[in-house]
Amino acid sequence: MGSGKRGLIAAAVAVVCAVTVLAAPGTAFANAGRTPSPSTSPSPGSSASATPAPDKDLEAIREKLDQLYHDAAVATDSYNAAEEKAGQQSAAIVDLAQKIVKGQQKLDELKKRAGAAAAAQYRTGGLPDEAQLLLSDNPQQFLDGAGRVLEGERATKGLITELTRTQQDLRQYAADAADQWKKLEADRKAKDTARKKIKEQIAAAEKLEGRLEKKEKARLAELEQEAALQAQTAWLDSGILAEINGKASEQGKKAVAYATAQIGKPYEWGAEGPETYDCSGLTSQAWADAGHAIPRTSQEQWKQLKHVDIKDMRPGDLIIYFDDASHVGMYIGDGAIVHAPRPGRTVTITGAGSMPILGVVRPDA
Repeated sequence: MGSGKRGLIAAAVAVVCAVTVLAAPGTAFANAGRTPSPSTSPSPGSSASATPAPDKDLEAIREKLDQLYHDAAVATDSYNAAEEKAGQQSAAIVDLAQKIVKGQQKLDELKKRAGAAAAAQYRTGGLPDEAQLLLSDNPQQFLDGAGRVLEGERATKGLITELTRTQQDLRQYAADAADQWKKLEADRKAKDTARKKIKEQIAAAEKLEGRLEKKEKARLAELEQEAALQAQTAWLDSGILAEINGKASEQGKKAVAYATAQIGKPYEWGAEGPETYDCSGLTSQAWADAGHAIPRTSQEQWKQLKHVDIKDMRPGDLIIYFDDASHVGMYIGDGAIVHAPRPGRTVTITGAGSMPILGVVRPDA
């Protein structure tokens, strides 16, 4: 990455972290592992001139919001995983249905051939070929017929074998289809459960935020920024950035270009673009656009993609956050990531160390 572009990214990160409200780098997820302390929330309907809640109460609210949005993120990953599995199972059922149709057609054809063989035997008086051969007075006819008998026996055995195998295949296809239907139904239920959990958590967060006065919301935003900036500063103070100098691969450059082109688009749980995204929807689509398919969810990205040391990461790599791998962002260089933070936020650039890092994975290892 050129020095001019590096300077622009560094400036953007500084502005995002220190000035804009939208910059709170995944504010919904900061301190997600902490248990929020009881809060003394402002009473609904209080006047604008009422004394704003003290910082300690707003900090408790911030932590509670973090927890609510974190739980929504975990549920979103569950929803996305169930949706992906349901899609795979639906495709498997369609494939099995096609195999059953073809198998039935084949079975019908084999039965027709078996019926024709039985009819031919009936027309010759019901005598088997061997008996007819022995009754022949013509030696040459006997010899010619012997070959035909052997061929006929082999053909009959082959027909019976093929009939049996086709019937077995059909039974297996039917059993597999029934199994896939059961799994599909289970994943539909999992999706519904996750959807309900997501909506509950987001509604609770919105209700909590909605009880705040304008001044309190502004101060809450400041606290979010401060927490994010403090985490990023501590990460940078470790000297880690001096060790990170990896160069993006060609596919990595394409993935970064796609992801950064989505900046400003709203977060929406379960969304994969092109107008809205959730965190893993953004990263998976960015890499799909780069020509490399990766798992849909942040948890599966963590499980399936190659892990690399943080000092070896390069633009395009994915940083997985929190112990439960519930959030993901794409590293773009200069200590920054692009990510879709949480409901109420938009795709943005923020500090890579602004949230607890679980590890780094490389899609195009």
